[in-house]
Amino acid sequence: MIQDIYIIDNSGSVLNVLKQIFKNEIDYQFKSVRTEELNVALTNIPDMIIIDEDTIDMNIIDLCKSIRENEDNSITPIIVISSEWEKEHRVKILEQSVEYFIIKPVDQEYLYFTVKNLLRLLQTNRRISPLTGLPGNVQIQAEMKKRLLNKEKFAVFYFDLDNFKAYNDIYGFSNGDEIIKFTAKTIVKNIHSLGLDNSFIGHIGGDDFIAITSYSNFDKICNNIIADFDTNVLEFYNEEDIQKGYIEVANRRGIIEQFPLTSISIGVVEIDPGRFKNTLEIGEVGAQVKHQAKSIMGSTYVINRRKK
Repeated sequence: MIQDIYIIDNSGSVLNVLKQIFKNEIDYQFKSVRTEELNVALTNIPDMIIIDEDTIDMNIIDLCKSIRENEDNSITPIIVISSEWEKEHRVKILEQSVEYFIIKPVDQEYLYFTVKNLLRLLQTNRRISPLTGLPGNVQIQAEMKKRLLNKEKFAVFYFDLDNFKAYNDIYGFSNGDEIIKFTAKTIVKNIHSLGLDNSFIGHIGGDDFIAITSYSNFDKICNNIIADFDTNVLEFYNEEDIQKGYIEVANRRGIIEQFPLTSISIGVVEIDPGRFKNTLEIGEVGAQVKHQAKSIMGSTYVINRRKK
């Protein structure tokens, strides 16, 4: 996965150093912006921001504060590089939730491992779903905001499992967790198999997932995922239930009810620049199309296409 690192450095000297020490690392991408272009960096929600204090024409405290106050970059790690040795100054910068302060002259090996280890730690912490290892709601919202702000054309897929509670009631939560992990792998595998490098897959929580992609063949994605899911979800049932095609669960009054085997419903929202103002509007339409899909028996999908 490519790590996007923005360097706020009006001279370009730090950019050159980083490109040199990371020349053999293909997973790191460095981009330089001047202080007046700060919004460019914040809009793209970089994996890290590095500031060369000596070259900027803005107060370093104000600059770090503006980054931290940006909602989408509240957890973006910041490294400040400076020739300022005075302890009080360094402490004031660290008070702005800046992760590292590196004093010049910079030891290249020290900078190399500081960047690598900080990003490794961040990636670990961002995987807030211990069950699936997928990004959670903070990253999901940030990803959608980024694409809206960049006026991209993309689609959001909302996934939900049908009759999953009934499965948990009969087979238990441990087996239910296995279906959750299987669902995550199924979505990831089928989207990545299409070579969709610009895709994003997240775990909203429980049996709800989301995928964001610029790929336009929505039907192919949905059909591939449904075919894969319906074939392999049978591994989580015993032979008797597979033969019946349903499971039997007692309701609160002790009456036995029949529930079909777990299936997957997909709601797709197509997004063109200007169609939606914010992520809330996307979510509302996504909930509607997912509800339509869930109203149909078995695994299915519904697409909300843009109005031409």
